[in-house]
Amino acid sequence: MSALILHHYPTSPFAEKVRLIMGYKKMSWQGVTIPMVMPKPDLMPLTGGYRRTPVLQIGADIYCDTSLICTMLDHVQPEPSLYGSHAKGLVRTVAQWADNIVFPAAMGYNFQPAGAAHVFASTDPEVVKVFAADRQAMRGGASRMPAADATGAYKNYLRRVSSMLEGQDFVMGAQPTLADFSIYHSVWFTVVKVPLLAGILDTTPLVKAWVARMQAFGHGNNSELSATDALHVAHDATPLDVSKEVFQDEHGIPLGTQVIVHAESFGTEPTHGELVAATRTRYSLRRHDPRTGIVHVHFPRNGFHMKKAEA
Repeated sequence: MSALILHHYPTSPFAEKVRLIMGYKKMSWQGVTIPMVMPKPDLMPLTGGYRRTPVLQIGADIYCDTSLICTMLDHVQPEPSLYGSHAKGLVRTVAQWADNIVFPAAMGYNFQPAGAAHVFASTDPEVVKVFAADRQAMRGGASRMPAADATGAYKNYLRRVSSMLEGQDFVMGAQPTLADFSIYHSVWFTVVKVPLLAGILDTTPLVKAWVARMQAFGHGNNSELSATDALHVAHDATPLDVSKEVFQDEHGIPLGTQVIVHAESFGTEPTHGELVAATRTRYSLRRHDPRTGIVHVHFPRNGFHMKKAEA
């Protein structure tokens, strides 16, 4: 199998989720540092439009959204498992709660005025304006959760996590699961990126101790790769054969059709391509770009919409 290439940037919480999983699994990987905001000229040839961070590249196969990326990492290296002895449905449900409910509250808290000032203390004001406009566009113009509401919600969620940790080292038991990593990346931003606001954890000492256990996994064996080299890797590789995947048709759209896939919220830029697989869990699109050759771009079904491209 080709090397794992993670397209990310250091302060991305969702990228930290994946980096820590690769540390837990003691995986070797290469990192391509991408811009925090659009344009992302060396990422678009790979994804065809998808712009959220991170993106996992394995040869000429491009995996979007951390829910699918984590599934692939567990497939590439099954042990230690991200699910342990627990029912996958329970782990995935807690992980989805963490990604979709806890994260917005955490970031609303983290980016209150004092937190934002700390994060951008050494950043040019014009760059800050560009970042703010970019994130507002990703939210479709919706405002971030007000700091007061976010603070109350975040405290509540931290208490829930603390109750999950009573009598055990991780939220599902003695070993970490995807649920832990999905909760962790929100708290990581508070502890590592806005430490002046980390006092919110003082009332949940079990969560503070759990953070230390999670941090100890590190990021695995990683090295830097240039964006140009990553594009060359895709160009020189052949995507995985998905022709034998079981086709689950929920749209009345046959394989071979030109389609559009986009996230249902936050960063809804579309990706166009030929539908080459639609399984019970993901969509796969075949695309061609002069810089990459033929690639397959993969999306999870949950959280993404697909429709037939207009002629």
